[in-house]
Amino acid sequence: MQLEQLTSEHRGWVVVGAAAAPLALCAGIGTAPDSVPDASVAVALVVLIVAAAASGIRAAGLVAALSSATWFDFFLTQPYRSFAIDSAEDIEVAVLLLVVGLAVTELALWGQRQRSDVGRQRGYLDGVMATAESVARDADVATVTRSVAERIREVLDLDRCEFVAGPNLPAGPVLDRDGSITRDGGSLDVDRVGLPVDRVVLLPVRGGAGARGHFALTAASHVARPTLDQRRVAVLLADQVAALPSGAPTADRGSSAS
Repeated sequence: MQLEQLTSEHRGWVVVGAAAAPLALCAGIGTAPDSVPDASVAVALVVLIVAAAASGIRAAGLVAALSSATWFDFFLTQPYRSFAIDSAEDIEVAVLLLVVGLAVTELALWGQRQRSDVGRQRGYLDGVMATAESVARDADVATVTRSVAERIREVLDLDRCEFVAGPNLPAGPVLDRDGSITRDGGSLDVDRVGLPVDRVVLLPVRGGAGARGHFALTAASHVARPTLDQRRVAVLLADQVAALPSGAPTADRGSSAS
């Protein structure tokens, strides 16, 4: 709770700063004895907008853009100290400040999302590689199976994940190899509705001539919406158990969220 409060206060101060910085800049230039070209002021305001957008807070970038256009109009266009604008050129500058500010904000947020996605995918790959290395060096089947179950739980944001050995697959939703989830003969839209909270999702583990068992995936306490990439990673992780030598445990207590 304290961390959430601190985060909320931090975001608030960033938004306030994004609104105040263009006001301070325009007011300072407006009261200076020497005039500053509008182009130079516009560049300085765009820099402030970019700085606000770089915080990753959409509201900060939008507020900085609106504040820049507003106070540029108020302090630096004729008639001064008024929100009216007489010059068509000044109107264009004010509008461009707003448009460029909005565009820069969205581009900055898009770039951050892309970096975040790349980081997550790298983390998934590292997890698969670490699990594969564990399979290669660890002869303890039960230990490896628990490690895989824990990794699947983390990737899919589950409450619990456990391995159940045996060739028979119970009735229920199934996570297929392509990352889709089928339930009652139809495909489940996980991105929209999330994983089922009323049923355990089954992730089959097939090796050699047939099924070796399945992972039981439980997300009962919250709606988990793992992406298609995350679901495919879970399938790859399950394949690590399929690669284990014979003698897998009949059941594994698996992993549950703490």
